[in-house]
Parts: sequence; C-alpha cells; structure tokens
Amino acid sequence: MRVWPGTAYPLGATWDGSGTNFALFSEVADRVELCLFSPGDGGERRVELTEVDGFVWHCYLPGVGPGQHYGYRVHGPYAPDRGHRCNAAKLLLDPYGKAVAGQVRWHEALFSLRPGAPEAISTGDSAPFMPRNVVTNPYFDWADDRPPRTPYHETVIYEAHVRGLTLRHPEVPPGQRGTYAGLACPVIIDHLTRLGVTAVELMPVHQFISERQLAAGGRSNYWGYNTIGFLAPHNGYSSSAEPHGQVTEFKSMVKALHAAGIEVILDVVYNHTAEAGASGPTLSFRGIDNAAYYRLDDGDPGVYLDYTGCGNSLNARSPQALQLIMDSLRYWILDMHVDGFRFDLAAALARQLQDVDRLAAFFDLVQQDPVVSQVKLIAEPWDVGEGGYQVGRFPPLWSEWNGKYRDCIRDLWRGEPATLPEFARRLAGSSDLYETSGRRPVASVNYVTCHDGFTLADLVSYNGKHNEANGEDNQDGTDDNRSWNCGAEGPSDDPAVRELRARQVRNFLVTLFCSQGVPMLLAGDELGRTQQGSNNAYCQDSPVSWVDWENAAKYADLADFTAALSALRRAHPVFRRRRFFSGHPAPGGLRDIIWLNPSGREMTDADWRTAHARSLAVFLNGDAITEPGNRGEPVRDKHFLLLFNAHSDAVRFALPGADHADGWHVVVDTAAPSRPGTGAGGWPAVLPSGTAVDVTGRSVMVLRAADAPADGASPASPARTVGPLPRCPCVIITQHQDLDTDVGAMRRQLAS
Repeated sequence: MRVWPGTAYPLGATWDGSGTNFALFSEVADRVELCLFSPGDGGERRVELTEVDGFVWHCYLPGVGPGQHYGYRVHGPYAPDRGHRCNAAKLLLDPYGKAVAGQVRWHEALFSLRPGAPEAISTGDSAPFMPRNVVTNPYFDWADDRPPRTPYHETVIYEAHVRGLTLRHPEVPPGQRGTYAGLACPVIIDHLTRLGVTAVELMPVHQFISERQLAAGGRSNYWGYNTIGFLAPHNGYSSSAEPHGQVTEFKSMVKALHAAGIEVILDVVYNHTAEAGASGPTLSFRGIDNAAYYRLDDGDPGVYLDYTGCGNSLNARSPQALQLIMDSLRYWILDMHVDGFRFDLAAALARQLQDVDRLAAFFDLVQQDPVVSQVKLIAEPWDVGEGGYQVGRFPPLWSEWNGKYRDCIRDLWRGEPATLPEFARRLAGSSDLYETSGRRPVASVNYVTCHDGFTLADLVSYNGKHNEANGEDNQDGTDDNRSWNCGAEGPSDDPAVRELRARQVRNFLVTLFCSQGVPMLLAGDELGRTQQGSNNAYCQDSPVSWVDWENAAKYADLADFTAALSALRRAHPVFRRRRFFSGHPAPGGLRDIIWLNPSGREMTDADWRTAHARSLAVFLNGDAITEPGNRGEPVRDKHFLLLFNAHSDAVRFALPGADHADGWHVVVDTAAPSRPGTGAGGWPAVLPSGTAVDVTGRSVMVLRAADAPADGASPASPARTVGPLPRCPCVIITQHQDLDTDVGAMRRQLAS
C-alpha cells in the first residue's frame, strides 16, 4: 500500500475521488496507527502515521475510497492521575468519522481499567468488540433543494423520534419503518403538513450506543442521548444495506422534507459522550486525548467533572473540543442541509470555570460563525450541575425550551392556586425572561409535553409516574410531574372522567397554540399516544414509546382539532406576534392586550393577587400588530377574545362592549358542544357585545370579533362551516366575507 503524507486539514477521513486523506488530532500521542479492516474477514492492517502538523497526525492513501472500514490505535501515556488514558490495545473511533458500521459488543476488553485493580491497565484487544468507521462518499444530488427558512414566528415544531414515529405505521413499507426513509414517506409527510408542522425536531441521530447496564438487562438507550460520533448519522435508523448508506438515506430524508416545506432540527448532545466516567469504556476520545476532550478536575485530573449526570462533560474550554463542536455543526448544515439544532443540557457548554457564563467561548464562536449563526439555535437551558437552571439567560440568537412555560400551564389546568400572574406572562411570550436580553417572543419555545416526561394523554391520566418497566424500582424519572389524573389513576371506563380528560387535552392544546412564542408539539399527542404512565421511557424501545398508528382512528377528532388550531394560528398573526405586547393604545384607542376578569372589568392588583382565582379573559388587539409583514405590507388582524376557566364549575363571563367589537364569533370551545342556539355547535352565529356567556368548568373559548352587520342583515344569521373541520365538534369555524378573502389571499400566496 502506498502511503502519501496527506494534509492536516480537514480532520477525519476525506475521499477526493482518487484516494482518502486521514487526519486525527492528539497532542498527547507518541505514535498513531491507522487501522484498516476488510469488511468480509475483519482482518486488520495497520498504517503508522508519521506526518504530524500542529498535533494532527495524517496521511493520504491512494486508491482507498468509500466503504473502507477503519479506526485508530493511539500510543501514549496511561497516567490517569495526570489526565492521560492512552491505551494502544483499544481500537478507537474517529471523532470526525462520518459513518459507523456495527455496534459495540460489551466485553471487558473495551475497558482500560481492570476490575479490582484501578491502577493497572488492561491490555486486552478491543477490536473484535468495536464498531468501525467507514469512509463515505460526500457526493449527493441535492438537485434544487433549498432550506425552507420558515421565520421563527411562523414556526410550529414537532418533536419526534425517527424510529418511534414510523415503526408501527401500516402504510410505511415494512423495510422502511423506523428509519430515515420511513420518515420521508409521503404518508408521514402528509400527516405533518396536515398538522401545519413547519419543522421536525428529531431526537438524537448522531451515532450513539446503549450503556452496558441497559444491554445486560435486555434494554437499550432508545432516546439516543449517548453520543459516540458527532458527524455520523446513527446507523440503526438506516434501511440501507450499504455500510455507509445511512448518510445518503439521511440526506434523502432531508430533501423530501424540504420539498414539503418542513425544516429539520436536530437534537444534539455535545455536553457529554458515551464513554461515561473514569470506569467507563475506552471507545474514542478517552484514548485519543483525554484531557483535551473531557472536563477534568483542575486539582485532580484523574477525576471527571460531571454536569450531565452521565459521568463526563465535554471540555468546552478546550480549543480542540470547541473545534469539534463547531466543525460538527457546520457539517450538518453544509453537507447534510439541516436547518437548526436543539442543544441538550446546553448550560454545560457554557461553564467556564465552574459557573454557567453567557459570555462563554462557545457562545462567542456561534455568534461570529457565518454558517452556524444563521440557523435555528434552541437551548435546553439547564444542566444537572449547581446553578445549572438558566431559563431566560441565554444570549441573543438563541431560543430556549421554556420550562417555566411548561410548569405554569400545567399548574393552571390542574387547579393550582395563585397561578394567574405567571400564566399571563407565559401566554404573552415571557417578556420577563427574554426582553431584557434584546430577544423577542420567539425566544420562547413553548411546550406542555416533550419526550422527557408524560405524554399529553398521560398528563391528564396519572398523578404519579409508573416506570417499573425500566428495572429501577420506579426510582428513575422526576416526581415533579404537575399532572392531574382527573379523578382516576390510569385507564378509566367512567364516562365523566374520560370526557374531562379529553377536554383537558384540548385545553392544553388551545393554550399552546394561542400563546406568543414558538409552539412545540410532542409526536403522537395529537393521536392520544400513551406511555402507560411512564415519564422516563428512555430505555423502552417497545410499544410503550412507539406511536400507535393503528389506534389513531379513535383519535381522528383530536388530530382534526390540533390541525384546526394550527390553521387558526397560521391564519391570524395576532397569535404569533414578532414583538412583545407594550400595553399601549393602538389605532382605535384600545391597548394591544387587555386582561379582564369574568365580570368584564380590567384586572386589578387585587384580582391578580387572589389566590383562588382561576378564570381570566384576554383581549388581543388585531390592530396593534404594527410591524410590517414579510412583503412590507402592514399587518392587521381581527380582534380576539380568549376566555380561560380553570375552575371546576362554570363561570359566567361578560363580553366586552361595542368599543371592543360589534359582536363575537365563537371559533373554539373545548367543552361539549350541546348548547342552545341557532348557530354551528349550538352557539349563535354572532354573540352581541356586552352580553354574557357561561364557560364550562375547565374549558377555554376563543372568540373572534365580528364585523358590523350590513344594513338589513341579521347579526344572528346562521353560520356556514368550511373544510373538513366539522369532524371535530369542538372546533367551530365560521365563514363570512372577510374570511373568504383571507383564505383566497392565502391560497394565492402559497401558489406564488
């Protein structure tokens, strides 16, 4: 085999059409061997890298191309007390590898520490038990693929698991279920577009492994928050038989979603790796340059600092670790065409000495990077270390999973006292968290449920977690669920309990889609998905975690309801403002937002302080959206009135007078529709201003201002329903002249 010097950049294995350049960083190494494997017999051939520039070991191999399996062996000091853990007996994955073939097979040879002899080094060869990197072909026909670049304020996020979303779908071809190809199937894309989803946020797709203790118990790390390759798409989600087919398949998935106008956001785990703590396996970073890649205790380099609960933390103070993170992000944007990232335990990346620092080097690098700074950046704004809860404290450019929104909305609907003041702040975009840093309402990614915790169906069906299947005696998972089972724990045949649960689900969805900020929906919540009370299904690669499409027909009305709410939000910019409410008068003299108590009076300090108050009306001024639209035209909308009643009993709400609107159309009512009246759903076509309505206990009504009737027209003329929405009796869409105009304009805009 001919061995040419090659170059120190780029890191990783790069095929140029004639051969492959290999480059690996290690400052601590004395020698580095590139190990080439034959996929058939597994034979290993070692090539010593003699060229070193800036601690990057490199070579170029003519004739070596896509499909070649490889790894590394690094010779150097094994001195844990000084932070060094090199062991040439261990085959190591390339931190910049773009594809991985095979899986880890747990064996003692994977570990450098000998059981019972922490100072002795294990010399067992780990190669037979290790996956290998694969040289990839970077060329792909993207054709006319263009990122949708949906503005943040128009974004609706759908958090999904690649495997769990499609594994049980009967219309996805069997060989594609649970894969990237399955997610790209037309039937899945049709479902997403029908819901109005503009971005799928995929749970981790970087190459990951399952922990040893899970594998020993017959379980796996289903969620995937255990990364071992930051540039490699997880091979377990590929339907391809090719050793690096996952790369092409992932790109094809992105291309198909983009064609439907759907962005792809990746949940990325740069805070730790799968090598765990000091007693963990030596798979990659630990054996290459432990001190460069991991955060070690300054006083005792043999100890890993752990801000993640997973045994280690990536060293975001190290130039090499920071380079890896940034190179990985750019690769997924430029080569894989993804549209954004959600950073798991992002506070861990912002720790400089010990504290979380919003001026950390990581944020500086992101801010100045011309590629990474232009995509959607979403932080999970906490870690498990001291002072790690950082909601509202990330710098500009960043949006955040708003955990305070989740907790407050759950508290309101489960009947907790004294929740109205915070509920108002969360509904209005959480300006108390984001405005002082120069950010806007879209900094708040609003959610009621996510992968971590109860599903929406379980949130209204269980008071406590039921994680027995995880094999940890139900000790895992949080006890702070803020859930309410509506009177019975788990499944119930009581019609009253079932009706209340269904109404509570609708209440959560209406609140979510009518809140300022970016709504995020958990996959399957629109289909009544349950995890049987599990709030920590991280190791459940089973029907507990998979979306049950066979059962979806039972929840067709709920899916319709969710789609209707998404369409309502999309049609009315009053629900997706780009700036915070000011409280100042708009054209017409009314303020942009007005908070009312059920009697119709503006809320007073005493009203806000009333601990037992659980009802509130919100007037949203459609004339107060003063910033221009995307084409430069001023944005105007209808006035809306939201009536929230979290009391157990019905509450009578006085509607605002004629100075607010000439009358009101009922658009959404989450309660049962059997009411007297002449209009759709039992409500009159127009409710006169200044009158009162009884809002059922634990329900929401959304009303839209009606136009003044033309001369001779009756304000109570029967409403006409449009589209497929009447399948769900709890959504009432009234059609009138200006709505016809709105729909026509929307269709023309889409066509253009």
